[in-house]
Amino acid sequence: MSVDIHTVGVLGAGTMGNGIAQTFAAAGYPVIMRDLKPEYLDRGMATITKSLERLTARGKLPAAERDAALGRIRPTTEIKDLASCEIVVEAVLEDYELKARIMHELDAICGDNAIIATNTSSISVTQIAAASKRPGRVIGMHFFNPVPMMQLVEVIRALQTEDAVCDKVVSLVDTLGKKARVSKDSYGFVVNRVLIPMINEAINCVYEGLASAEDIDTMMKLGANHPMGPLSLADLIGLDVVLDIMETLYQGFDDPKFRPSPLLKQMCHAGYLGRKKGRGFFTYAG
Repeated sequence: MSVDIHTVGVLGAGTMGNGIAQTFAAAGYPVIMRDLKPEYLDRGMATITKSLERLTARGKLPAAERDAALGRIRPTTEIKDLASCEIVVEAVLEDYELKARIMHELDAICGDNAIIATNTSSISVTQIAAASKRPGRVIGMHFFNPVPMMQLVEVIRALQTEDAVCDKVVSLVDTLGKKARVSKDSYGFVVNRVLIPMINEAINCVYEGLASAEDIDTMMKLGANHPMGPLSLADLIGLDVVLDIMETLYQGFDDPKFRPSPLLKQMCHAGYLGRKKGRGFFTYAG
């Protein structure tokens, strides 16, 4: 452990939040994970436990290290418990108003030198930072799902982010065994700005009847050497998340090339959100 970070706060115990908490804990950092209700925390801790046990069963994590990592995570429903954290990573829903409200709440409890990181996947970090009374201490840390497995962390510099904060976060990512790559703030940053419109175009190919979902995925795997087809990936990400990012790109850039596919909207309205609902472009057993 290094970079003068002794305790990490994580806001949100959902898919991204619990993955981020597990990653920091496995790297040796004490973590305080906060969510609104005990049942949310229970689900998050259960997911972390299952993930660590799976690594142990595969021989990738000794049982003692699994138990130590679990012991480093303290769940709480009280945001004031994050007051001692040198860095807090928010991983709540992709909603600007919610994230802005969290900036205000953290301003009231965190120390002046604390770093506030947002795990937003597409919302302007500059806009989020502007909601804080210390915008220079706000930065984007965009982890990817599943967090414990994915190597990249996009580090997003808001217009206001201080150089020292960016340097510290890049060094912190290195202690997690992951790779940091820095991007200026822009809607969707780099990965989602490239990836999500490609997925949206694959959805349009289904909508226009060019080919079946199965054939489109096969074509991209065999013709572009993608390990997973774009429609299978959309199901994994969640079609609601894909739509949220497309709408952020469309509204942010005011460019018709980012218009969400009508079929994407229809499937979200129908509740066909992908793997998490058992049905998207493909069906999944419960």
